[in-house]
Amino acid sequence: MRNLTILVSLVVLFGSCKSSSKSKSKSDVTGWNYNDKNMGGFKVSKAKEQGLGPGLVFVQGGTFTMGQTEEDVMSEWNNIPRRVSVPSFYIDRTEVANVHYREYLHWLTRVFDPSDPANAKILEGALPDTLVWRSELSYNEPMVEFYFRHPGFNEYPVVGVSWKQARDFCLWRSDRVNEGNLVKKGYINKANLKPGAQQGDNNFTSKSYLLGLYTAPPGKMKTPKGEPKQTVATLESGALLPDYRLPFEAEWEYAAYGLINQNPRPSAKEGKRGEELASNKQMYPWAQNVNGLRDTRHGSWQGQFLANFKRGSGDNAGVAGGLNDRAFYTAPVNSFFPNGFGIYNMAGNVSEWVEDTYRPLSTLDYDDQPAPFRGNKYQKLYVADSSTMDPSTRYEKDSTGRVKQAWVTDAESKNRRNYQRGNVIDFNDGDSLSGSTYGYGITTMIHTEKSKVYKGGSWNDRAYWLTPGARRFLEEDQSLSTLGFRCAMNRMGSPEGNGRKTGQYYKTRRQKR
Repeated sequence: MRNLTILVSLVVLFGSCKSSSKSKSKSDVTGWNYNDKNMGGFKVSKAKEQGLGPGLVFVQGGTFTMGQTEEDVMSEWNNIPRRVSVPSFYIDRTEVANVHYREYLHWLTRVFDPSDPANAKILEGALPDTLVWRSELSYNEPMVEFYFRHPGFNEYPVVGVSWKQARDFCLWRSDRVNEGNLVKKGYINKANLKPGAQQGDNNFTSKSYLLGLYTAPPGKMKTPKGEPKQTVATLESGALLPDYRLPFEAEWEYAAYGLINQNPRPSAKEGKRGEELASNKQMYPWAQNVNGLRDTRHGSWQGQFLANFKRGSGDNAGVAGGLNDRAFYTAPVNSFFPNGFGIYNMAGNVSEWVEDTYRPLSTLDYDDQPAPFRGNKYQKLYVADSSTMDPSTRYEKDSTGRVKQAWVTDAESKNRRNYQRGNVIDFNDGDSLSGSTYGYGITTMIHTEKSKVYKGGSWNDRAYWLTPGARRFLEEDQSLSTLGFRCAMNRMGSPEGNGRKTGQYYKTRRQKR
């Protein structure tokens, strides 16, 4: 009798599994089945968390005091304190290293034939400027010749890269990561990664793939039985990650402080949320108190250098036998102590490009919304053939294989409520109304879109520049031996990370039908 009961239970169990596997999720507005080829075939992917891109760490967003929170000894009036909110995002654990940038150049020479004169501009335009190491009164020729190429410097931060080159690297990285993911998921055949498979403008980019302007050889994608066949990934499938990009200034500054160590976590035992706590006086990324000391247990870390910077005039490394930061120039990208988010070298080593266009920040340079940013110059897809809505013929690629973009004009923006110009880089730029000045008392205006912000101190900077609130600028087509970059990525989904819900949830009352 007992065996019979077990047998019946197993039959019921397998039967329920079989029936549940055939069940379809339904629309709450139409009642039609999703993913059912016999009921419209509307494809809805199962809700999934955003994958973690290579090299990235998750930074849970929050509010903090952005700007110079200590006395501005340089009297720049450049970054006044203000409370802002930064949505959750991802950022590179380390600065982009020489070996990473050489991988980018290798791909370019593999896809764009160096023997073809038409490709010279593309290949030459990606090369870092190694002459940034030269100085009129220093002998730096070994760094000019060896720093970028020698394997001894593989893991050292790439320098001599302009803002424009850094952005191009981020786009290239986005495409390679997404292409690799699609190969792993079976959407694209792995033969597409072999040398010679992609040539010239016929290369994979995420946008050209999504629009049907690039056709990749199909992989062995398995479609569940009863569902519409899917051989090409879509944005709705969740198979592609958002683009890598340069971090915004507010993101970089927030990530540099590593304030997660300051915020008490909710106690699981008490079931209560932690109190809100924002550190307004923290000076450096490694600090846990206002004095800038990370470890105060019996002074165990007193006197230790926690960043690669210049202690004073003529002192880049200290005395032989006891070098203080153990680096005359740059240091490996994973050296020194990471901050609360696990990010390396947010103070010292090299300064880093961010996405923002530079303006001295004033009391008017503020928008009380999350993600403050200056540099919006809106784009749209360039329409090559307006007579069709088929993306593969409506849009077109340029000579590098990227989908052509067009600038949004003022004429097509003037009737909008949220913005009336296509280029808003100069929006609300204070000048005389701000009460601040720049350029020896002349004006606050930097009349160029080419001036971009860079953050953080470098191997050749004094301690003043190590605080995340400090900021400087350089033209987007220039570079320095003290300036590198790291990439960031948008976070899609819960602001608290994977496996956590968005919003608060409460029990609902039963209602009569």
